Amino acid sequence: MSQSGNYAGDVTPQAAWDALQTDPKARLVDVRTQPEWSFVGVPNLSSVAKKVVLASWQVYPAMAVDPDFAAKVKAQLGDAGGPVYFLCRSGARSRAAAIAMTEAGLCPCFNVAGGFEGDKDGDNHRGRMNGWKASGLPWMQD
Repeated sequence: MSQSGNYAGDVTPQAAWDALQTDPKARLVDVRTQPEWSFVGVPNLSSVAKKVVLASWQVYPAMAVDPDFAAKVKAQLGDAGGPVYFLCRSGARSRAAAIAMTEAGLCPCFNVAGGFEGDKDGDNHRGRMNGWKASGLPWMQD
């Protein structure tokens, strides 16, 4: 895990999954867009009796940051009070969301490095090199 002064730090997808399995208060927030959730898939937390919080950091199609993001996330999390792991496609949006939520008083907030799909490989394909899917963690599609 790496750490920054403005959020709890970056963790691997496996570390996030381990925390979600062992800490009853740990939560996962997927900050991608509705099209990404529908067409690419989402983490499947059913084996740990949890649901992924779906809250877009940037609103599709304009991709402007949602000014109500913090309020929407807090409303969905309620009083959980545990660590929160933020996930996007590759780790960039989720890092920004983890920083924003830390600044909004939610902590500890972690960024899942590599995101859901990870970096592009030599053929410009995601989902093979790193990230949630490439790590073999549970996921599902509509």
